[in-house]
Order: sequence, then C-alpha cells, then structure tokens
Amino acid sequence: MAIIAPIERQDLAQKTSLRASTWRLGMPASPYSPGDVRDDYVPNEDYFEAAFAAAEAEHLWPKVWQIACRLEEIPKVGDYYTYDILRDSIIVVRTGKGVDDVRAFHNACPHRGTTLTIGCGHAKQFVCPFHGWRFSTDGRNLEVVDRDDWGDSLADGDADLATVQVGAWGGWVWINMDRNCQPLDQFLEPMKSRCDLLEFDKLRFSWYKTTVVPANWKTVVEAFTEFYHVQTTHRQMLTYTRDYSTSRGMGRHGWMSYEFGTGLPIGRSDRLEPLEVEPDFREYLYEYGKQFKIDLAAMQSERAFQVIQSLRELPEGTSPIDVLTKWGEGIYQAAIEEGSGWPEGLTPEYMAETGFDWHVFPNTVFLHPAVEAVLWYRMRPFGDDPEKCLFDVWSLERYAPGKEPPLTREFYENFADGDWPLIYRQDFENIPRVQKGLRSRGFKGARPSPVQERAIANFHRRLRQFMQDPRADDDLGPEPRRHKS
Repeated sequence: MAIIAPIERQDLAQKTSLRASTWRLGMPASPYSPGDVRDDYVPNEDYFEAAFAAAEAEHLWPKVWQIACRLEEIPKVGDYYTYDILRDSIIVVRTGKGVDDVRAFHNACPHRGTTLTIGCGHAKQFVCPFHGWRFSTDGRNLEVVDRDDWGDSLADGDADLATVQVGAWGGWVWINMDRNCQPLDQFLEPMKSRCDLLEFDKLRFSWYKTTVVPANWKTVVEAFTEFYHVQTTHRQMLTYTRDYSTSRGMGRHGWMSYEFGTGLPIGRSDRLEPLEVEPDFREYLYEYGKQFKIDLAAMQSERAFQVIQSLRELPEGTSPIDVLTKWGEGIYQAAIEEGSGWPEGLTPEYMAETGFDWHVFPNTVFLHPAVEAVLWYRMRPFGDDPEKCLFDVWSLERYAPGKEPPLTREFYENFADGDWPLIYRQDFENIPRVQKGLRSRGFKGARPSPVQERAIANFHRRLRQFMQDPRADDDLGPEPRRHKS
C-alpha cells in the first residue's frame, strides 16, 4: 500500500550512517583506479563492496553536484525541502521570487547538531526544537538563548547555518557541499548546451513515485543508461520500436540514442521477421502511442495521444512521413491552443544531437523523446547497505500555467506494492537478479557493449577519476559517436 508523505519518511534519514568498513575515511583520495575500467569491462567490486561505498561517501557525494528537488516544490518564499544523502541532510529554501533566490544549508543546528527540518514545508524562521536557537531563511542566526553564557567565545557567524552551494537548471535545484566545486553550468556541459532549448524548466510533475530497490545505486543507473536490454526485457516493444542503439561519453555524462535520424525509434525492429504487407501507418502510429500510454504512462502527453487518434481520420494511404509531420504539427498546435507554449529554435539537427536518453553524472537519468514529456530518474544510496538504493521516478509534462495536476508523492518500501505500468515492472524484476549475480564467485566483472553500452563504462571510469580528483575531468569533451561495425 502506498504511503503518501511530503518527502522521504523520517526513518529513512535515520538509516543513513555509513557503517565502519575496511576503508579508512579521511584518506586524501580513493584508491580505485580509473585505468581498471575498459570500454568492455567494469570491475565487480564497484557494485557491492562496503569499501567502495565508503569511498563514494567520502569522495563523491560531498563533492558532486546533485539534484535536491524541483523549483515547483518550493514555489513560495519560505518554502523548504529537506534533501538527504547518506549522513548529510540539506535544507533547500526559497528566499525570493526569482529563479536564483534559493539558498541551501546543512541541516544541523550549530549549537549541538539538532536537525531543524524534516520533509518539506513552509517557515518564516528555522527554530531548533531542542534548545530554541532561531535562524532566518537566509541562514543568519537570530537568537541564541542565554547568549551571554558564551561571552566572547561565540564570534560573529559562528552561530549561523553552514551554507551549501546551490544552483538551478532545467527547473531543478542542484546542491554541492564542496566550496571549491566546478560551477554548475560548466559541470552540466556538454549536456546543458544540447538540451537548453527544450525548456525543461517549463515542465511540471505529472506523477512522482519513490521506491527502495534491492540493488546498488549504480546498478539501477545502468539499467536506464542503455537500450540494449529492450530486445529481451521489453520484447513487446519491438513491434513498434527500432531498438538498435548507440551511446557515448559526454564528458562525465552519458548520451544514448537510436541509430538513425533524429532518434525517434518508430518502426518495426530488424530483429523481427519482416511483414509481408506493410501496415497502415495511421493505425501503426496509434498502436505505438497506445503502448507508451499503457505500458509506460510517461514520455507522451495526453494531447499528443489525442492527436495520434485524430490522425486515423487522414486519407487511407497517407505516407508515414506525412503522418509523422501531421503528428508533430498537431502536438504543436494543441500546445499553443491550450496555452502551454512551445520551445523556439528547435531544428532536426538540434533534436538529433540532443539524443533520446542522458545520464547526468553521477545519479540522474532522463529520457526525452518528446519535447513536452520527459521521464526523469534519480538514484541514491540507501543507508549503510551498498546493495539497496532509493529510486525516484518522475514523469514531467508541459502544462498550461495553472493546469498541472496537484503534486502527490508516493513512497513504496517494496516496489511490488506500487501500481507500476508493465515496463517498470519488467525492469524491477530484472534489476535485483543483476545485483545477486554480481556477487557470484564466477562473475569477475561486467562486460558492457563498447557501442550500445559505452556510456556505462564511461560512467565508471569518470566515477573512479572523480573520487581521485573531482576537478580532473572539468574540461573533458564528448566522445565521437560510435556506429555498428
């Protein structure tokens, strides 16, 4: 049964102390060499060893940009959101009406460390529930009870909340605990410049689900960083999806798309026997859209599906290219008429380069085949167990202002308790089996495809490099696009 909560339950935050391991916290750099990763090989220790998870806790999460929440979750001045990652808890608070009017602080009273917030809500001040110290929403201390007890030992600023780096892009609030980190705009490249025109900041939540997956957070990242599994896991899609794909490293990030045109995969897979008679493309597109609507419930707005249905009224024999053109024109027109607006400057060349699926280092993935509907994921470690993770699934759509549905967050301790469409259930059934197999004595390391799963190897190489030196890849550019040999 779903537990509806403003954000992760309080007891999740209480599970986030990483237990002692063979890894000695505080060492200057991680001992895991990026040179141990090949385009076709990833060491299995990355997925379950407590020492590797401890290295991440010390050298990744406190130093990397990561999504905390969405701006629409803190729409009013004084609205706050509590973001938890392992032992760290961060308060993100709206301080003004502008996009940049957001601050972030460590969620710890400077008196004796009491957390000030749980979940999300609204505050004019933050008040310590233990001893009553008070803080403004910009982090300044407003009251120390019996301040004279400290005399001159409590200097100006000592009682203020500790700040965290914060930035906004794509409608998301990103945080970084490292004062010396690369600026967010630079960190997000080259993904940012290839996606800016899509106006992700204009999207709003269609639905929001969180679950605990019995697998390492990287195992889950990988499951959504390649399309190679479609031909077996989601075989029902092959009737309407040309599934052969390609991927490449984009600096620290990963880019995935299909091997033709703009990356829109509509068509019968070459893995299937060809049909003797080509189907009526009007009906073919309708069945394609219906599959996404039922089996995924994301990456397609309701108006896009309504347009697909209207295309069945086109004259018999209308060519596929004309049907697709009418579909695009119809979606655009419906969005304008509904007041949702539409991005400017999009070209076929831009859409081809923006791809289909991005992995943004280290722990978020989004799929955006449609301009107005995006499926976004976030994966985080779950407490001290390297073989569990918190998995957020966000369906985002472009709505007319004021027409977006009310935000409801659903949390499932066990993913099987949730009402997930078919495609998610298929992935959830496989991911724990992957994690179990990683521990087999006979399994020495992952063997990703150097073409279709190249982004996975890039991810592990960049992760190990970041843990040795978080600024080493700051200027790393995109790999060339790889094609089937």
